[in-house]
Amino acid sequence: MVNGTFTDSTAPWWSTANLTLGATDGQLCTEVPGGLANPWDASLGHNTIPLGDGASYALRFRASASAPVTVKANVQLNEEPYTTVFSRDVALDATAEEFGYEFTGTLDSPNGTLTFQLGGAAEAYTFCLDDVSLSSDADTGPPPGGAEQLTNGDFANGTTGWYSYGTTSTGVTDGRLCSEVPGGLANPWDGGVGQNDVTLLAGESYTLSFDASATPGATVRVAVQLGVDPYTSFFAEDVTFGAEAQHVERTFTATADTEVAQVAFQVGGNAEAFTFCLDNASLLGGEEEPPYVPDTGPRVRVNQVGYLPAGPKNATIVTEATEPLGWELKSAAGAVVASGRSIPRGVDQASAQNVHTVDFSAYRTPGTGYTLSADGQTSHPFDISTDVWKQLRSDSLQFFYIQRSGIAIDGDLVGEEYARPAGHLGVAPNKGDTDVPCQPGVCDYRLDVRGGWYDAGDHGKYVVNGGIATYQLLNAFERTKTAPTAGGGAALGDGTLRLPERDNGVPDILDEARWELEFLLRMQVPAGKPLAGMAHHKIHDQNWTGLPLQPEDDPELRELHPPSTAATLNLAATAAQCARLFAPYDAAFAQRCRTAATTAYAAAKANPTRYADPADGNGGGSYADGDVTDEFYWAAAELYLSTGEASYLADLTASPHHTDDEAVFGAHGFGWGSTAALGRLDLATVPSGLPAADRDRVRASVVAAADRYLATAQGQAYGLPMPGTPNSYFWGANSNIINNAVVLATAFDLTGQAKYRDGAVQGMDYIFGRNALNQSYVTGWGEKASENQHSRIFGNQYDESLPNPPAGSIAGGANASLDDPFAEQLLEGCAPMFCYVDDIASYATNEVAINWNSALAWIASFLADQGGSTSVPAGSGCRVTYVNHGAWAEGGGFTGQATITNTGSTPINGWTLSFAFNGDQKIREAWMAKVTQTGARVTARNDSYNSRIAPGASQMFGFNATTAGGPNPNPVLFTVNGVPCG
Repeated sequence: MVNGTFTDSTAPWWSTANLTLGATDGQLCTEVPGGLANPWDASLGHNTIPLGDGASYALRFRASASAPVTVKANVQLNEEPYTTVFSRDVALDATAEEFGYEFTGTLDSPNGTLTFQLGGAAEAYTFCLDDVSLSSDADTGPPPGGAEQLTNGDFANGTTGWYSYGTTSTGVTDGRLCSEVPGGLANPWDGGVGQNDVTLLAGESYTLSFDASATPGATVRVAVQLGVDPYTSFFAEDVTFGAEAQHVERTFTATADTEVAQVAFQVGGNAEAFTFCLDNASLLGGEEEPPYVPDTGPRVRVNQVGYLPAGPKNATIVTEATEPLGWELKSAAGAVVASGRSIPRGVDQASAQNVHTVDFSAYRTPGTGYTLSADGQTSHPFDISTDVWKQLRSDSLQFFYIQRSGIAIDGDLVGEEYARPAGHLGVAPNKGDTDVPCQPGVCDYRLDVRGGWYDAGDHGKYVVNGGIATYQLLNAFERTKTAPTAGGGAALGDGTLRLPERDNGVPDILDEARWELEFLLRMQVPAGKPLAGMAHHKIHDQNWTGLPLQPEDDPELRELHPPSTAATLNLAATAAQCARLFAPYDAAFAQRCRTAATTAYAAAKANPTRYADPADGNGGGSYADGDVTDEFYWAAAELYLSTGEASYLADLTASPHHTDDEAVFGAHGFGWGSTAALGRLDLATVPSGLPAADRDRVRASVVAAADRYLATAQGQAYGLPMPGTPNSYFWGANSNIINNAVVLATAFDLTGQAKYRDGAVQGMDYIFGRNALNQSYVTGWGEKASENQHSRIFGNQYDESLPNPPAGSIAGGANASLDDPFAEQLLEGCAPMFCYVDDIASYATNEVAINWNSALAWIASFLADQGGSTSVPAGSGCRVTYVNHGAWAEGGGFTGQATITNTGSTPINGWTLSFAFNGDQKIREAWMAKVTQTGARVTARNDSYNSRIAPGASQMFGFNATTAGGPNPNPVLFTVNGVPCG
């Protein structure tokens, strides 16, 4: 028997149309109607059972009924003349009872069936069945029908694993997948439902079976074929269905080996609209997949990219040893350069491995090709270098240009393999995004919502996920104004990325963020319309598409989904950031952002509980969020920082998130659904008029959170700032691990204490290979790096003419929930850290996403800034005092003064002072220094007569500056000759 235990589904068991099968608590149960004339009027069973003449059989099962009733258990031929081999009446009641029968076969056939006939009772009842087995002493060949190749064929897990396209809606109703199919589709393949990534073996026989109906009636092409070009057919038949469910069973032989076949129900080509419903879908045949055993490589796990010379250097050894082990660090030439003893750590909770740790931080000599050896194993090679993370900063940011929608990707900038035409600009076959309607009943207008970034592996664009991704790019740039190790932002400046906007006088990271900001602004409901000022939650295809599929080839109708409070507040927050950060570069755009932000915030306050529908997930993710108090806090914080207005300060200080520190900085980190930390981090770092006591408390909360993450990392044998419990490994957990490292990095920026920098640096070891799988999760970075992430654009695994994801693309990572059919089937029973596979079919462990890459881009920029330092650079013996003498009487400007004091013991001979304004302030004239300004950054150089500052002496310069209004906080970071001053 196949699936006689009903662990998580009822496939491949079939039933008559008046029964609905379901797997409940590990048993098959169904409601049986009363008043049926014959036992066979309500039946369920299992087909493709081989029968042998003279063979001995033993049938075993456990069954119960909610009321006393007698049913029939039959084994018979499943074709004319339907000869009965065994039949027995079975009396049942509410107590589950085990039954066992032995009988002798009377015929030879590969096409037997086991049937339970349940009709004939006067009243309705519930029948349950479990632990069904049919064994024989005869050699009847392989298990009946072979292995099951479809997942979720009874739709117990909703539509998981099934695609649909060309239909107006697809969902699960009464345990069946049902699609509303419009009439008038020209070809059968213009609409359909099905399942991709089906494995077939050449020469093997397969049996496809299912129950289907079409109301009021239609012809459906049933096909098993390649799921990619050239769509070679292995089996196809046009089947006419009516309103009553019809059981269909067909056998065919596969003519080629493939892992990318699809079972397709092509519903187009009918003149009239109809409802197509499907149940009990099964494809039996081929071989059982052998148990998946990941190739984890050497048992010595290191950061496969490398380590900073002055940073922490740790590794993990997987071993059965319980006593310390000797280890050796070797150069590329094989010379031993350091050695020591490991520290036994016992069984690691997240990996279920017995492990030791190694600390070789004391070794600081730069070099390439180092390896670490212990317990007879040698690690993957790695480097020790001050520049080890320099390229990752640009790689992780370059991902966003390649992920853009609405623009042709230029191969001269990023390589010809990534060049493609613009997608979703209203050019056929695209049906978006320049003139997009709402879902039916949502609105009576259409919007131009071109641009932005494709969210993840699909072609959808989501305001809530675009919000946090945009925030992290903007925040990575804003950090350069206040972080002592950020070098004034030169590494993120104009010309640092390969973008079409480079060399336009605007930092490239802002140019990239603007591409998404322009899209977010377009998603705002126009004035005069219902819910004006709110933001539509998302735009995506009406139905799911298969993969790979290039954006310009997407034929699906695109729709705007209802406005939501969460999306509106994401727009308010990121537009407020935009208002202050773009002010020095594009005043008109900054003002547009400010207007959108204030309008959105007011609209959200007027509509505080408009939540996205969790069930609105056909064609794209739902991104539902039923608690938006965190978004209100974040948006109020950004608006206060950009406007200085008291109303926003009142809102943020009244929020419970302003004082609930452990909720803001939870153990599992922040993400798109938990955004209060974004506001808290900006309140801690961005200069503002926040009262000093409140500012100090906010900064202390960041440091306290960092201390908690440090303690967590110290308790993990793999050194990551995330607990080891199964619920700590979830969809996209890699980004949450990184976001905890972001908090550690921010604590370092605030305090200069090296333990926080080291915690952030060490936390990234997990991402780059120091983990149970020995897997680097970033494409192109590490000896064994992810390369087959789930993406319609980067589909090389299915189509070799397409590229893999670009270097710097991060995978979602280990997910103990196994939320996709491929992972569920392959990784069942995995320890949390093992719940990952580098396969394009596993969207729940191996997708790309903009909010994951934004986290990587933020931390990569921080890591690249650290170089070889062990702490904040030591001051050159100087102090800077900044004074704002106040606004001019006529308004529009202010007078400022900066004084450098030499607190060291040697003269300063020649000085250059640098700092950054918070917004649109521009120096108009200066005295006692040569002053230049680029964007928000001011550089003042000494005149010939005041270049020398003796020990204990001071030198000042003054300036007049203009501002359009709004907050004008004092700069907080000053450097003299490139070194931070106290």
